[in-house]
Amino acid sequence: MNKKRPLILASASPQRKKLLEEAGFEFEVIASLVDESLFQKDGVCACEYAQLLAKEKALDVARKHRNALVLGADSVVAIDDDIIGKPKDAIDAENIVRRLFAKDHKVVSGVAVISLANDICEVFCETTIIHPKKLSEEQILAHIKSGEWKGKAGGYGIQDCKDEFIDSIEGSFSNVIGLPMEATSEILKRLLSA
Repeated sequence: MNKKRPLILASASPQRKKLLEEAGFEFEVIASLVDESLFQKDGVCACEYAQLLAKEKALDVARKHRNALVLGADSVVAIDDDIIGKPKDAIDAENIVRRLFAKDHKVVSGVAVISLANDICEVFCETTIIHPKKLSEEQILAHIKSGEWKGKAGGYGIQDCKDEFIDSIEGSFSNVIGLPMEATSEILKRLLSA
């Protein structure tokens, strides 16, 4: 870990943790306590919403760790200008999956890198377009029964079902997992070496 400016991931997401580890970063995980339900999705574009949540999560942790470089992130799925969050239950998950796998949709991640002591606040958004496969009734029901939709925006994790559910993607694959590593790595390397 960089002693001058330690890196903190303000997320409990195992996918984000794994992506950062695979990229060779040393960091600590301190999950943000921000309540996402307090933020209004209606009338806000997916990019603005994801960036707002990412920044709030990073700030929540940065306030307690002022010298650290804090990485906050939030990913949402959007279709027809509607932001689709994490399913509330199995019925909600089934409705979401049926809607998303009927046409192309987007995965939008907001990323914020903040250090209060160093006056750093960089926020960006990345969008990946998903071209889904047409799912059979059996595939949909098996997916809902598996419970793999729990805690995942859009009711699925691409790492669990890429070959079965996805025809192709346009953009960053790691973005769909939860963190656009190409852009994130570039920012972190620059700020950690400064």
